[in-house]
Amino acid sequence: MPTIFFYGPELEREKKKELIKSFTEKASELTGIDKSAFVVYLRKSDGENVGVGGQLLAERQKNPK
Repeated sequence: MPTIFFYGPELEREKKKELIKSFTEKASELTGIDKSAFVVYLRKSDGENVGVGGQLLAERQKNPK
């Protein structure tokens, strides 16, 4: 089973459904694999648990360069 992982902000239920549908449809289109084979995981990541450019994302968002 092809698997897609998405790490990002918390989303409302309708946005989650839309994201899963979009990922699945595009991946199926590009690979030729039936949509029913895809598994999509949405993982919440907040700025305190993500590093970008050597610093916490939460700090970077407070003081963008």
